[in-house]
Amino acid sequence: MTLQESASPSAALEVTLGPLLYFWPKETVQSFYRKVCDWPVDRVYLGETVCSKRRQMSLEDWMAIAESLSAAGKTVVLSTLTLLEAASDRSMLRKICSHGQYEVEANDMAAVQALSELGVNFTTGPQVNIYNAHTLKELVDAGLSRWVLPLELGEDDFSAILAQARELNIADRITTEVFVWGLMPLAASARCFTARAHDLPKDQCRFVCLDYPEGLPVYSQEQDRVFTLNGIQTLSGRCLDLTAQVERMVELGIKAVRVSPQPEGTLEVLEAIQARLNHQPAGALEHPAGRCQGYWYGMAGMIPLATV
Repeated sequence: MTLQESASPSAALEVTLGPLLYFWPKETVQSFYRKVCDWPVDRVYLGETVCSKRRQMSLEDWMAIAESLSAAGKTVVLSTLTLLEAASDRSMLRKICSHGQYEVEANDMAAVQALSELGVNFTTGPQVNIYNAHTLKELVDAGLSRWVLPLELGEDDFSAILAQARELNIADRITTEVFVWGLMPLAASARCFTARAHDLPKDQCRFVCLDYPEGLPVYSQEQDRVFTLNGIQTLSGRCLDLTAQVERMVELGIKAVRVSPQPEGTLEVLEAIQARLNHQPAGALEHPAGRCQGYWYGMAGMIPLATV
């Protein structure tokens, strides 16, 4: 499966489950992934990508889940932190990158460097800034085998990068994955906005993220949900929904689509995608935050889905 290959809408499209962005109790995480073993998903990303203070799940706990998913026939990828803030974060990064049993998704350039030095292939997440094929080529030469299209790029951007990748003779060396469902991760900061909302210092946050299993909504003065706070991460106010575009993505040569885990309804989203790929009626999807189509059409990312 490559960036260059073109396919008909009936061709296989890999459906992936992205890393869990939220802070859930350990038992909830373990229960969730036990269910994933039976879900219609091909590839599962595991690990903490947001905040290293979220320590209920140890690396050994994630590895136990990885073993169960592998036994169920899923491809497992270990995801790294988006923002490293301490020496302990670098130590954990080295453990993940050097583990050797599973592929790794690099979510910052420190992980890219570590994996490149180890000489192993890797994936980049949507917050690694790849905006043209020249950057893509640098990373492919360093070991990149798959990339997740940055969320601020759309169909036209991908087509332009694809054309450029063909000119650089790298199109057959890379697989493209696109984020199609979930609150969009927009930014990460050294500050913890969820703790600040509770007048708590970051180092004494009391793990208030546990109270918000799908983030803390932020509203404008007009009561429009504009963002969602998730610890040090800022997410979109509305849920990205590109599930209706998956057949078009196959035509474009995209080979994988990503669903972001959520407390409720993840299975229904996966089933809707599979229905579309099989040319069957897809169930209606809803999200409590409302839905949008992000930047796929080059418009403002928060425009509600119904008005696009």
